[in-house]
Amino acid sequence: MQPLGPGAPFAWLAAGWRDLKAHPGIGLFYGLCFWLMAVTLGAVFRAKPEYTLTIASGCLLVGPFLAMGLYEVSRRREQGLTPELGASLTCWDSHIRSMGMLVLVLIVLELLWGRASLVVFAVFFNTGMPSTTGVLNAVFNPDNWEFVAVYLVVGGMFAALVFSTAVVSIPMILDRDTDAISAAITSIRVMFSSPGVMLLWGLVITTLIAVALLPWGVGLLVIGPLLGHASWHAYRGTVRWQEAEAMASDTAPG
Repeated sequence: MQPLGPGAPFAWLAAGWRDLKAHPGIGLFYGLCFWLMAVTLGAVFRAKPEYTLTIASGCLLVGPFLAMGLYEVSRRREQGLTPELGASLTCWDSHIRSMGMLVLVLIVLELLWGRASLVVFAVFFNTGMPSTTGVLNAVFNPDNWEFVAVYLVVGGMFAALVFSTAVVSIPMILDRDTDAISAAITSIRVMFSSPGVMLLWGLVITTLIAVALLPWGVGLLVIGPLLGHASWHAYRGTVRWQEAEAMASDTAPG
């Protein structure tokens, strides 16, 4: 685990921006994919809210594979190779078992998160279940302050768990072809080795996504691929492999 300073997340963003500027066409393709996912999710929530969790699970299934394509672009640039859209779209095929297992873990966590949210609603919501049109007014009703507090605590715990599991695990699978469990454990170790910096990174990601969603999610065209590239650099900045250092010392003169 690499020691991190508070400026590390912004260095990762800067490196991601350089990758995006170097290959804007590839970035735009992935940005369109993220934007279409957000638009679809929003449309389903407005028209058929009962299917929102299903669509969110579908996005969670597709999203990591799209992210891996962006990681592949950054990885190839790092190695001095020319990134290609076709190669980025198929880079996951040799890691399908590990990716499938990791995505399954993330979907299970999402389902548990949804179940916990329903329990919180049932126990702490005091003004009746809100309709989709008045959900914000109902949630922030002063009579529901206890619900808001508990919901934020429970949601924050699940968000931290999902973030800790995924923050470097997918780029690690691409880079090292490791299994999903080892990648997830390494990702959690990264979180615990520099909790302040990694929480800042999570806050930066959340803030940028929130900004990107207004209006109509068009900011995802840029923010989506930017965060994808930056996440690769976050992985490279937080984990150093011991055998690489050993090889360097073995080949050093004397």
